[in-house]
Amino acid sequence: MTGIGYTLPAVVAAAAVCGWELAVLHTGLFRRLEYWLTLTIVLGFQIPVDGWLTKLSAPLVLYNEEHITGIRFPWDIPVEDFLFGFAMVTAVLLWWERRRRIEHRTGRKVAP
Repeated sequence: MTGIGYTLPAVVAAAAVCGWELAVLHTGLFRRLEYWLTLTIVLGFQIPVDGWLTKLSAPLVLYNEEHITGIRFPWDIPVEDFLFGFAMVTAVLLWWERRRRIEHRTGRKVAP
């Protein structure tokens, strides 16, 4: 079944992070300009690096085409890579925000 092996976990990861914020944490991260600027900076580095790693003319990273949607943009980057990148960066920022709030509320440092 096309797209299940890599696409499904990418979609689930992105949805889980959004769900964690919207249903549990309520940090307001998605409403902050700083968050969207951060993602823009991440994309500014992810696109050239990931594009170089996945370019179809001489790939350093190979994907089994049966496990991705086949949608590649720009420079042959599988769209699933952007979902995983979003999930990873957003999860870390949400975790930091959660720790910051706990530390502010309790006045104590929280163990990682």
